[in-house]
This record gives sequence, C-alpha cells and structure tokens, in this order.
Amino acid sequence: MSDQEKLKNLVLAPYILKATALIGKQRDVGGNQFRHAFFTLGILLDYKIFDNPVLLKAALIHDLIEDVEGINIAELRTIDNQANEVVDLVLEVTRPKGEDKITYLKRILEHGSQNAKILKVADRISNITDLHRSIYTRKKIIKELNQTDQYVLPMAKLVNKDMYKELSDLIKIRRKQLFCFRLRDFFRFKKSKK
Repeated sequence: MSDQEKLKNLVLAPYILKATALIGKQRDVGGNQFRHAFFTLGILLDYKIFDNPVLLKAALIHDLIEDVEGINIAELRTIDNQANEVVDLVLEVTRPKGEDKITYLKRILEHGSQNAKILKVADRISNITDLHRSIYTRKKIIKELNQTDQYVLPMAKLVNKDMYKELSDLIKIRRKQLFCFRLRDFFRFKKSKK
C-alpha cells in the first residue's frame, strides 16, 4: 500500500473530536493544547510515519488524560478497533500525578515502547520549537534543554536518526539564542551605566 493509500485509510475524526476537549487548555506560548496535539501529529507525518495509525491517533490525544479532568478512559477505549492500543500508548506517555519529570523521562527512555519514545520525541520537538525567551525565563529554558539533552535526545537516537538531528539542532539553536540574549543584555547594561 502506498503512503497516499495509508493516509486515505486513516480515520482520525473520532480522535479529533476527543482532542477538542484540549481547546480550552492554554499553553504558556499562546494557543492551546489542541493545536499542540495537531503540531505533534504534523511532526510524525513530516517524518513520513504513515504506517503506524496507533501512533498517529495517540498523537492527537497524548495530553488528554493529563490535561483534562474527568476523562473517561473506558469510553476512549471504545472509539475504534485500535482504541485499546491507542489508550495504552497515551497512558504510557502520561506523567502520573506525583511523578517528577526526571523520573518520568527516565522511565520512558529506559522502559518505554518504541511508539512511546517516538511520540515523546515528537512532543518534545513541538515543545522546544515553542521555547521562546520572550515567554520563558532563562532558567526554565536551560532546565528544559538540559532535560531534553539528557533524556529525550537519547530516545531520538534510538528511534529515528532524522528526529535526533532535528532535536539536536533545536537544542543548539536555543542555547545559542540564550547566549546571544545574555550578550545583548550585558552590553545594554554596560551602555546604561555610562
């Protein structure tokens, strides 16, 4: 089956309908979690992951259980004949309440399925793309970049060399931008002291 045929046969509408619950969930960068879900799906499609409908469907609802209170997991499992696999994948990438982020990322890196790692990498590409100095503190950006470097980049290396390259490049660009901002702030400070 060609890539076009695989995409023609992919039914996402029921998952899109569920994902609309994310529309009211704001992101610090603007927009909402619904758009982030589509961006994550878009990253997977950009990498030509057409033959993994479970992964593509999970991308649309990967933040649903974590971000929307009262989601009926049993109901999600009835969406279609792949829903059990989709929900299991979403649960695998959902950080349980009380689990710190490092433990969560380490768990996926060391014990996560191939699909969980791919989904986490696509999710992090989306998040790092939205990591702007005008919105986040320098400290927050450095923390995210360090976590990505230590835990998500090794996942990318295991699952997709092109995603690894993109994520590596994003980390370098964000670090370079931080350095440039710091230089700019230093020279502004020196100039204002004159």
